[in-house]
This record gives sequence, structure tokens and C-alpha cells, in this order.
Amino acid sequence: MKTKLLLVFILFSTSVFAQVVKDYDPQIQRTTNLQYFKPVEKHLFTGDCMPYYHKGTFYIYWLLDEGHHAGLGGLGGHQWALSTSKDLINWTHYPVAVGIDEDWEKSICTGSVIADKGKFYAFYSTRVKDAKGVHEQLSYAMSEDEGKSYVKQKPNPFYYAPQECVSRDFRDPKIFKDREDVYHLFISGYKKEPELDGFGGYLVHLISKDLKDWKEIESLLTGQVATPECSDYFQWNGWYYLLYSTGGDTYYVKSKKPYGPWEYPSTQAFVEQWASVYKTAEYKDNRRIAVAYMPCRSNNRDFDGPIWGGNMLLREVVQGSDGTLYTKFLSESLPQMSLLQMPEVEIPVGSKTVSYSDGKLIIDSPNGTSVASISDLPVNYRITMEIQPLSNYDEIGLFVRATDKRERGYKIELNANKESAFIYNTGINTVKDMRKTIILDLILKDEFIDMNINGKRSVINRLPEKKGQKLFFFLKNGSATIKNINIYQWNDKLW
Repeated sequence: MKTKLLLVFILFSTSVFAQVVKDYDPQIQRTTNLQYFKPVEKHLFTGDCMPYYHKGTFYIYWLLDEGHHAGLGGLGGHQWALSTSKDLINWTHYPVAVGIDEDWEKSICTGSVIADKGKFYAFYSTRVKDAKGVHEQLSYAMSEDEGKSYVKQKPNPFYYAPQECVSRDFRDPKIFKDREDVYHLFISGYKKEPELDGFGGYLVHLISKDLKDWKEIESLLTGQVATPECSDYFQWNGWYYLLYSTGGDTYYVKSKKPYGPWEYPSTQAFVEQWASVYKTAEYKDNRRIAVAYMPCRSNNRDFDGPIWGGNMLLREVVQGSDGTLYTKFLSESLPQMSLLQMPEVEIPVGSKTVSYSDGKLIIDSPNGTSVASISDLPVNYRITMEIQPLSNYDEIGLFVRATDKRERGYKIELNANKESAFIYNTGINTVKDMRKTIILDLILKDEFIDMNINGKRSVINRLPEKKGQKLFFFLKNGSATIKNINIYQWNDKLW
């Protein structure tokens, strides 16, 4: 995929220093608690992730990145790495599964796999550069060892961009087989002559009966403001879903029919600014797992913009009765945590709007903002609570990693009127049901602050600077009870 505009300037300054990664060592990587994973080598990062499930094994193919997309003259230099698990807890890492072997291969881009008739097939786009510029074309490889290593197949490439498609924007093939044993590929594309300028993004739709001879048919998604990258497609409990990403944000549409007409949902649970390019895979017991990557900040400062490549992020997908999709923390990806004794809840001297007793914090603040606090917390912890609004309110939430009332740390804000939730300088919208009881789950781990609301909506931010050990509860213009506050800690040596 391509990413935000800031990346262009980063690439220009770093591209001459990075080529093809050859020093990734799968034997020294973390093998449990894969949440927020990146290679242990400091100069290596996780890029687009491609999950797949087959016969009890969950596969995550992911783009191995060095220099934040700077390899091979800024064209990426990416290769497919692989991590697998049978329980989502314990993981095995493998050498590069699909690598760069030829001078003309400037990046093995995002794609997808399919297991069929005893073999695995990996479909991907190869980025190339010639006298006419940069182009993307389709290639595929075959595996006879259960998807751990692949041999590229000929012809290579096997398909070029159609005449109506910009050849620089022809990538990220999604492969699947329908009930009639017809294979389908959805490929990210951009039309040279769209019906309306600026709305040329579409999915090229190819079909085949043998994985070799392909025919283009009518697109099932057109008129997008950018190339719809890294598409995903699946059927789940009678609903069909099509996912695609623009600018790193992942959107989806749903339908009762395989190829639409599509219905745009009332909330987009995969849109998280610091979670790029969600793709999903089924898992046992009718579960579904989503995997994305979290970009780094350009200079590792709280307000610096994103650059390509970073850490892996796993979520569990939740399906509503109307087919709407949500996300929550994936419990298997987190380590076991020990419950801390509840610290003292500190009330400002003389406060008439805040009280705490029997494990319940009551804030009655109709005329402004009232606070309570907890001190001497670890830098890394998990906190859960139940918030019961007693009236309409303006804002309710926390300040975490604070030092004192002047150095108040990072604001965690919930706003029912705006249907929004924020972690400092990033947020999500169309968050429903925040006038009812709110179950808030917050993880602070190194530079990551990760939040889930009601087991449905998730948002993460990358904030490396503040490390204070104080927490403030706050409520503005309203009344609420906060109870069942639990704080957990884990062994920092293990996670």
C-alpha cells in the first residue's frame, strides 16, 4: 500500500541507505503475546499484514520492512515474512516466505494466499521500475510445505494492469474461490479516465477456473477518492463483507448478496488512524481475527506524523445482529496480568462535587469540571472500569501518565453528544451508547495507549514522550458513577 504524504519526504532522505533485508533472524523473535510485535532488530519493522487460517493454524504473512519503505530507491524492497500459531498465544516465526530474487523486483507487495488441492498459492503484486516509470504487476508463487516457503511461478508476471487502469496503482490482489469453484481476484486500481475527476479508485475483478488464465469482469467497487488498497472479502453468518483501505484507514461495506449491492454501515469500526490496513481471517469456533500494522512517528515525538512500517496490531472482530462489525481486544494476544491492590483515590481538599466510598467514585459536576486522582502507578498497566452516566454530560474520561495538575499527561475523552472517543490527539467517531453504562478498558504499554469501549470500538495511539505515574478521573458538566475500577500489571521482562 501507499501511505500519507509525509512519507514522501522521509523516503527521499533515507532511500539510499536501505536495500533488501537480509539480516532478519526468525529464531530470536518474541514467541508469545504477539500484540504490538515488531522484529527485535531495531532497524526492522512490520508492514502490511495478511492473515490466513487453515486446518487449525493461524498464519500471519507480513511485509518485512527496513528504513520505513526506503528499500530499493524508495520502492519498498519488501518481502513476505511469516508467523504462525495454533492457539494465538504461542507463535513460530519463519524465514522469508516470498522474497526478492531478481534485480527487476523492487518490492514484493501486499497480497493474499489460498490453500487449494494440497498446495498453497500466494498472489501478490511486484513493483518494478523501467524507463517509463514505476509500475505494478501481478505475480504468484506456490508452496508445497503448508505455506512456509514459496516458489515463484511462470509466467512472471502473469497479469499487467488493464488498459483503463493506471499501471502504478495496480496491486494488493485478494484471492478466493466461490461455490462454483471459480477463482476470483480483487485488485486495487485507479482509472485513467474516471466519470468524475478525483474519484477513480476501483477494484479490478478477475476470474479464472485454473489459476492461470484470467478474465476481467465488471468491478464491484468504483468511484473511490483514492486507490482502494489491500482489499479483503469474506462471508460470515449470512453476510458478505468487502474491506478496503484508503490512506491507511480501512473501510467496509456489507451485503446479503455475494457481490452487492453494498450497504455502507452506520459506523466504521476499522477506522483507526494508527491502525493501518486491517485484513481479517476466520478462526475456530466461528471467530474472526483482524490484523493491521501501526505506523511509527517520524521523529518519535507525540505530534510527529506517521511513517510507513511499525508494529503489529491484532483485534477480534465482533458481528452485530444487523451485520455491523465491531472490534475488541484479542485476549490471546495479551499476557496474563496480576491485579494490583486498589490505590488510594485522592479527592481535592474541600471538594463538594466528588466522593469515593465502597469502591464507587461519584462525580456530580453540573457547573464545570471536577477531578479525582490516583498516584504512584506503574508506567505500563491496564485499567478497566464501569462508568454509569447519571445525566447528560459534556466530557468524561481520564488523564493518564500525568505528573501533576499542570503536567496532566494524555487525555482520554468520551463524548456521548458527539459520539466520539479520543486518546490525546487521535480519535474515532460514531461511537454509540455512551449515555448508557460504559465498560472502559485501557492498556498502557510503552509508547502505545490502546482503548476499547463496550467490547465494540477500539482506538490506539502512539505516544512516546510522557511517562508520569499519576492518573486523573475527570467529568465536565454532568454527573456519573465510576465503579469496578481494576488495575492490572504484567511482568515487563516478558512483555
